[in-house]
Amino acid sequence: MSDDNNIISSDPETKIQTIFHPSDDGNKFVLEERQDAEEIVEVNRYQYNLYDQRTPFSGDGFHKVASIPLVVLMDLEAKGITRDPKAFVKWLNDPDNLYFRTRPGRV
Repeated sequence: MSDDNNIISSDPETKIQTIFHPSDDGNKFVLEERQDAEEIVEVNRYQYNLYDQRTPFSGDGFHKVASIPLVVLMDLEAKGITRDPKAFVKWLNDPDNLYFRTRPGRV
């Protein structure tokens, strides 16, 4: 059965789909949440390219350094990463997560 037949909800605003996956024996199932993050990644890339790594942060104390899709954020929350400042900074600085960054440099 294709995933399209198993979509149980779809939110056009957040672009999150919930997909039902039954086990082969029908006794268990998994709910998967997917999000089309292409627009978020494109905006992040644009914002990232506005800055040079040497561009100083402004003096107001608040700096947007990332925009993270909700499904990724929920996964980080489930793993406890968002509640651990050191782990979250490490995740933000990981080159594998560069698509979520909105400016260069180290957090």
